[in-house]
Amino acid sequence: MPHTAEWKVRLHLFEDDDGTTKARVVLDTGTTALTGHGSAHCHPADANVPEIGDELAAGRAMTNLARQLLDTAERDIEGVGAPRPSSQVTGWPE
Repeated sequence: MPHTAEWKVRLHLFEDDDGTTKARVVLDTGTTALTGHGSAHCHPADANVPEIGDELAAGRAMTNLARQLLDTAERDIEGVGAPRPSSQVTGWPE
């Protein structure tokens, strides 16, 4: 059975006076909304390149959102009586 869906994603970036960039990403499926958060801070010895802070904060917010979405899917899988899939965390810690 074919299925088509469109989910909306909004990414908001904020930079404060102390060099911290914060990101909030909101996923709206039409029935559920999930919000991911991330941040990045420019080291005082580094050049201030706002685009890098935006990229780091946005990437971390999307990673946070992805984890939430996977957790939701795993709970839904259990809800229909299937065993929870094993998840393996890989990559660098934040």
